[in-house]
Parts: sequence; structure tokens; C-alpha cells
Amino acid sequence: MVRGHRKLASVLIFLWLLVEVAGCAWFTGSKQVESAEELAEKGMESFEDEDYKDALKAFNTLKERYPYSRYAILAELKVADAHFYRKEFPEAITAYEDFVQLHPKNEAIPYVKYQIGLCYFEQRLSLDRDQTPTRLAILSFERLLREHADSAYANEATKKINDCRKLLAEHDLYVGRFYYKSKHYSAALGRFEGVLTNYVDVLPPKTQREVEKLIVACRAKLSNIIGDEADDNN
Repeated sequence: MVRGHRKLASVLIFLWLLVEVAGCAWFTGSKQVESAEELAEKGMESFEDEDYKDALKAFNTLKERYPYSRYAILAELKVADAHFYRKEFPEAITAYEDFVQLHPKNEAIPYVKYQIGLCYFEQRLSLDRDQTPTRLAILSFERLLREHADSAYANEATKKINDCRKLLAEHDLYVGRFYYKSKHYSAALGRFEGVLTNYVDVLPPKTQREVEKLIVACRAKLSNIIGDEADDNN
């Protein structure tokens, strides 16, 4: 009988402990669930402290838990900004483009489109490398100017476009010189003529004169080649 009472007492104590543990877990868990406002404040504090990793964590949590909260739009924008400042430009571009698709009439749209251009602009490479990011930056800034010509970002976008065009001119000139040294005069001529046609307004006078001389030199080389071939045929 004593043994039976002990067994019953052990069972009751075990059940009591389960209830206590479950209750504590529920209490602690509920305490850890932050509201949308708390997550927004936490994210902004981290962002202002330049702790973009924690800012991303807070804003992503806000988006997932409270997608219909009045703070959700803020979270979407700050996720993109945090990626940008972490130099995670592809992720930032995706987040900014998603924002444009979801909130096309939002007052932040001119800023968002400028930031998309800036993401590509920051990925520019040296003049001897592929210039795809430079061209995409131009397209993005041109979209901003076309759709929001009076925005506060228009002047800066125009300056960035000119910077990109200067880099493209330098790139084509670099490639043209390489072709010329390699005696691929036809390819070199195409590059040099393209520089004058597309970028003459951003070329320094000295560079423009150099390109004009190189064009003349290419044509002379090609003329000599044609003349030599004609002589050989005769």
C-alpha cells in the first residue's frame, strides 16, 4: 500500500512539473513575441546604428509576422536599404524592384528607382572590364528621369549618367587601342568612330583630337592593306 502511494505521488509530482514547465514556456514565449511596432523600432535603432545585419533580421521578422501591419511597407523599404548598405547589391535591387511592383504609387518610388540605379552604379568595374553594370545604371537612371523628371533625385541621376557615359567612352577607347595595336584596324575603326558618335559630348578636347587622329590612322592602314591586296592580285 505504501509503495502504491509513493508511485501515485511520483506520478502527481511529474504531472505537476509538466504543467509548471509548460506554463513557464508559454509565459516566456509569449513575452518574446514582439509587436509590429516594437520590431519597427528595433529595426530602425539598428539601422541608425549602422548595424544592418540586425536591422535586416528585425525588418524581415516584421514582414513575415505582420504582413498587413501599417509598418510592413516601412519594413519592405528598409530591408532593401539594409542590403544596399551591406553592399549586397543584387539582393537590394530585387527588394527595391519588389517595392516598385507592390507600391507603384507610394511617395518613396522616386527614391527607390534612384537607389536601383545606384546599386548598378556601385557595381561598375574598371575600364578594361565588362561594362554591363554601367549600362544598366544608365537605363535605371534614365527610367527615373523619364517617369519622375521633377523629383529631388533628377539632378543627381543626370550626373551619374554622365559619369557612366564617360566610363563607357574610356572603355571603348581602351578596346579600340587594343585592336589597333593588334593590327585589327577595321575593329579598331569601329570602336573609335563609335566613341565620337556616342560620347563626343563627354570627351575632353585632347581625347577627341586623339580619337580623330586614330580614325585617320586606321583608315590609312586599311587603305594600304587594300592597295597591297590589289597589287598581289595583279
